[in-house]
Amino acid sequence: MKLTTILALAFLSITSVATYSCSKNDSAAASADKSRLQVYLTDDPGNYDEVVIDVKDIMVNYSSDSTNGWQSLSNVNRGSYDILKLVNDNDTLLGDAELNPGKIEQIRLILGPNNYVTVDGQKIPLTTPSAQQSGLKLNINQDVNAGITYKLLLDFDASRSIVKTGNGKYILKPVIRTSLAAIGGSIKGFVLPDSVHTAVYAIQGSDTITGTYTSNGSYMVKGLNAGTYTLAFAPADSTFKSQNLTGVNVATNAVTTVDTVRLAH
Repeated sequence: MKLTTILALAFLSITSVATYSCSKNDSAAASADKSRLQVYLTDDPGNYDEVVIDVKDIMVNYSSDSTNGWQSLSNVNRGSYDILKLVNDNDTLLGDAELNPGKIEQIRLILGPNNYVTVDGQKIPLTTPSAQQSGLKLNINQDVNAGITYKLLLDFDASRSIVKTGNGKYILKPVIRTSLAAIGGSIKGFVLPDSVHTAVYAIQGSDTITGTYTSNGSYMVKGLNAGTYTLAFAPADSTFKSQNLTGVNVATNAVTTVDTVRLAH
């Protein structure tokens, strides 16, 4: 999409809303102080027709207390997943949430009762041991920093996670390998006058990658791959001119701070 079109659409988008509420401004400002965590599920293949797990919740724990201190992630994609479809580097997004920065000690994957395996066309329920019915706890022990997007990959080993008993039952004892890594960087800055709500877009070539709005003048554009970007600023007040800032470099696991932009009439 051409830059001029982007700025025109941004202006129409902003001016269609007369003003932002204080609560929205506060929310946008707080967002700059958060980490972003994306949880993905993938699988090592197993010798079954299907292995379906019933995902109910994902929780994180910042403390060393593995009993208390748990909090659920927002935006968990609850539902049934056939993990055998998630092989050969395929994965699926289970959750995408903003978190407080800090050290994540553990994550807990909570499954519902509708887990099953299909063998030779026959669907067989998977029994979950009582010790795991409160959720499978996985050690992470890694820091997450404000303004950075992280990908947590849950690698489910189907062949080792299902145990067949002597009486023909199947027991689910999940074996999951975890890996947490930063997958993006961010750009932050300030726009003056801070009373003018301004759309800020990160652009590479003719493509708009993502965007945000200023809150009391400040902004942060998150989740950017490493590379060089142009920032386009589209003020809601039409008496101010749109402008660009070129050559903004972004590195993975880093926040790039740019010079203050001063809007001109």
